[in-house]
Amino acid sequence: MDQVKIGKFIAECRKNKNMTQAQLAEKLNITDRAISKWETGKGMPDSGIMLELCTELDISVNELLSGEVIKMDNYNLKAEENLLELKKQKEDSDTNMLKLEIIIGYISTISFLILIFVASFIQMWIIVRILLIILGSIIFIVGIANAIKIEQIAGYYECDKCHYKYIPEYNNVLFSMHYGRTRYMKCPKCNKKSWNKKVLTN
Repeated sequence: MDQVKIGKFIAECRKNKNMTQAQLAEKLNITDRAISKWETGKGMPDSGIMLELCTELDISVNELLSGEVIKMDNYNLKAEENLLELKKQKEDSDTNMLKLEIIIGYISTISFLILIFVASFIQMWIIVRILLIILGSIIFIVGIANAIKIEQIAGYYECDKCHYKYIPEYNNVLFSMHYGRTRYMKCPKCNKKSWNKKVLTN
């Protein structure tokens, strides 16, 4: 998806409506800095604000994502292209998030082990030893909790029984048995427990 093209299209539509960046920002309850960021191709409107933006500019979401006014005979083709591009962007984002999960997991675990090692084998006051153990435990717990949160929201879990793909509640992921990113959970569709594997596509 060409962010620069989309940005220029937003600017063109805004000017056609005789609106300044500040006026459009006020209508959308955001800052004019956000509008400037979109129009220079340095960012994209969030999905939660896209419909409101399109309403203000009198364009469709499909036209916004294409960065141009679409003729009716090309409309379905453009819509399909945009959906495929959005799907690819989500998969890329989820892949990067899962890489971040691994990094957070390793950093928090290594930090915990180093602090426990230091507290166990280096001569120090007992209060310092206790504080190091507490600090290591906090880093480990917070790091793993965040890593699990990333795993929960990135991609989907696929039921081994009915192959339904879904995003479970955080507690279901946190307290389930697992090996790697495959977790033993109840599918919300067939209500059967099985080993649900992590997948990126829906």
